Amino acid sequence: MADSYTEVTSQNWFSRIRESIKGILFGIIVIPIMIVLLWWNEGRAVTTANSLKEGAAAVVHVAADKVDPANDKKLVHVTGDAKADGPVVDTDYGVSVPALRLVRTEEIYQWEEHKKSETKQKVGGGEETTTTYSYDKKWVDKPVKSSEFKKPDGHTNEGDLISGNANISADKVTLGAFAVPENFVKQMGSPIKSALTDADLAKLPADLKEGTKIQDGAFYFGEKPKDPKIGDVRVSYEIVKPGTFSILAEQLDGTFEPYQTKAGDPIDFIEEGTISAEKMFKDAAKANAIETWVIRFLGFLFMAFGFMAIMKPLSVLGSVIPFIGDLIGMGTGLISFVLAATISFLVIAIAWIFVRPLLGIVMLALAIGAFIYMRKLAAASKPATA
Repeated sequence: MADSYTEVTSQNWFSRIRESIKGILFGIIVIPIMIVLLWWNEGRAVTTANSLKEGAAAVVHVAADKVDPANDKKLVHVTGDAKADGPVVDTDYGVSVPALRLVRTEEIYQWEEHKKSETKQKVGGGEETTTTYSYDKKWVDKPVKSSEFKKPDGHTNEGDLISGNANISADKVTLGAFAVPENFVKQMGSPIKSALTDADLAKLPADLKEGTKIQDGAFYFGEKPKDPKIGDVRVSYEIVKPGTFSILAEQLDGTFEPYQTKAGDPIDFIEEGTISAEKMFKDAAKANAIETWVIRFLGFLFMAFGFMAIMKPLSVLGSVIPFIGDLIGMGTGLISFVLAATISFLVIAIAWIFVRPLLGIVMLALAIGAFIYMRKLAAASKPATA
């Protein structure tokens, strides 16, 4: 059952001024870091794109039923049935399953703290913050330090995980005539739930067997599965079954390893099912594009936060009258986002001059044009002097 604790704190105007000035340091640090991140991201994206282009031109399609030594050290695309010579075994719990790999998840029942704050400005520039700490019990993947809670009394956590999470591969996995190395097996497939039975319970090591139960297909270490107590542990499993897989990698001595491109990135793609090399390269290109845009957005966003931190003292100074502080805050926020967008665009454009010259020059010209246009708009909005 969830419960909560509410705390009300106040901060005067002078204290807020001191705090906002300290925040300037955050902005001074984070803005250059984001510029470097954006620059690096463009180089990374181009390196990956060039590596994929190089790989697509070099790939050799081979059959899975025979290993041809002539293809050693070449980038090969092979599709076949992946099988394991024997079951995959979790020696910690005595679990044995016919599969390519076995994923073990351990969870412990713990109190968790959630924090929600609401701040109101007061006349004179002060602030009053109401913070609500709520507590509920959940299954989590690692113990929670209740000593760090705002209100630890009545929310004390205890217990620990038994062995932790694990990703276990079968000893020997083959794809047709090829041996699949362990680091490749760990990437194969999307795990599906594997329910434990009483037979698995009987195989538990003696030191774990006493009092252990099967609940919803998982080992349950505790007294009452339907009424869990703090410190109870449950262990569940997922498996990747044998099946058809497609691999893009370097062939070497009847097995696979990452193919190192001259452009810079290694290629070692694995997808479930019969997937063409062309489709695998397209999937990788799509993933590269998504990663590039995510990093661009994060770089822009944190840069905006940095500018907002630098300009925060202005809104605090104006908050002696709350609505004036809000107006200044809205204005500095807008300026921060415009500055971050402009600088992000410029950094990306200049980076592209080095890695994609034609596009980089076009982007830089657009950025300069946008800056000139904004200055003209700003000048036009000023009232004419008599």
